[in-house]
Amino acid sequence: MGILAGKRALIIGVATDRSIAWGIAQAMHAQGAELAFSYANDRFRERVEPLAAQLGSRLLMPLDVQFDEQIDAAFALLGREWGHLDVLVHAVAFAPREALAGSFTANTTREAFRLAHEVSSYSFTALARAALPLMHGRAGALLTLSYLGAMRSMPSYNVMGLAKASLEANVRFLAADLGPQNIRVNAISAGPIKTLAAAGVGGFRRMLTTVAQVAPLRRNVTLEEVGNAAAFLCSDMASGITGEVLYVDNGFSTVGMSFAEGDD
Repeated sequence: MGILAGKRALIIGVATDRSIAWGIAQAMHAQGAELAFSYANDRFRERVEPLAAQLGSRLLMPLDVQFDEQIDAAFALLGREWGHLDVLVHAVAFAPREALAGSFTANTTREAFRLAHEVSSYSFTALARAALPLMHGRAGALLTLSYLGAMRSMPSYNVMGLAKASLEANVRFLAADLGPQNIRVNAISAGPIKTLAAAGVGGFRRMLTTVAQVAPLRRNVTLEEVGNAAAFLCSDMASGITGEVLYVDNGFSTVGMSFAEGDD
């Protein structure tokens, strides 16, 4: 029996089979969770529907986090079909492509700033509020995805770094607010992985190369490793963990400086 047996989880943010959210979904399914999925628009539905079917999910719903009416409709559907919810995975982030390359100062417009924060951070609060009635009386778990760019400047990550910093603060405030209701809130800060979203960040391939050279484990993290960490955080085995950002990056975030082997 898996560590998530008997739990029901909504996965928000699967785009392709290379999405971190897909790695999380696979791990949670392997650990016994029943899953529901969302898609942002019809184009993504064509991608998500067959993936959901692979994991035996019969609940697939439209959900663009920029629209409160879609959030309300999605959770109303979950209420009718399931009656309760145990796990919410928020794997949603966006900033205009032109804001994710070159100069931070020159390319961070007012609209790019607003959009990045609304989609990448505020949506987590909006979804938590909608999920709350379905988690009443249950040991609920909310999980989101951050990145080291929330804490340190990264080439071309630009305004998304600010949005992820907001998201990590969001985790702490939600954890404090919802803890008395036995709902835990955490984030995973994963190392860089080749995903559809990552393709929009300038210099991403160089980032992968650098991490593999510098991280203590000398490689990049995998979808499976992030998925397994997520399954743990959302299980009762992590019942004492909330308000945390767990780094799953092969130790890259712990390194201050690294030399090539043989240098002195």
